[in-house]
Amino acid sequence: MMSEPLRLGFLASRNGSSMRAILAAIAQGELPAEPRLVVSNNRNAPALAHAAAAGVATACIPTKADPEASDRALADAMADAGVNLVILSGYLRRLGPIFLARFRGRVLNIHPGPLPAFGGEGMYGRRVHEAVIAQGQRQSAAVIHLVDGEYDHGPEVARLDLPLQPGETAESLEGRMTALEPSFYLQTLQEIARGDRVLPPP
Repeated sequence: MMSEPLRLGFLASRNGSSMRAILAAIAQGELPAEPRLVVSNNRNAPALAHAAAAGVATACIPTKADPEASDRALADAMADAGVNLVILSGYLRRLGPIFLARFRGRVLNIHPGPLPAFGGEGMYGRRVHEAVIAQGQRQSAAVIHLVDGEYDHGPEVARLDLPLQPGETAESLEGRMTALEPSFYLQTLQEIARGDRVLPPP
């Protein structure tokens, strides 16, 4: 169990589907946590508008022009908001060393395929599902893991297996997995908040 209540920060580049489910659960009293800040690298991200409408602080921190400055700005923004657990919800940028050092062991990501076999640079979205099917796997999995300096590399926190159906395609698998991810993310956070699932020490 974390030694203090969950104070969540979110990173999203687009819709932030899992973020939306988590914010709704907090508002409905289903998750004892405080949403402190939502950050996107994309000022037009629907996730920002959704968070603002829900009364959550937002910020846009572009990353391309000056990666080191944006790395520091992101770390400072989350720290200033009092965040103690960062949730990646479709954040399409690699996190920098300053941010990862500041929030070591306290950044969660969800990956739409079994790790480590179907992770790594370039393995995201439909590509993951195509690879799972191409290799003749009988099941896939959504994996929530801690984020470190390598793609899809940090320690596994939770896994949700999803058996493949007869005639499964990358498109159908992607649709089924995408539908499951928000509730799985939420369930894992509820377990962390209750102390039923323990994060490794930072």
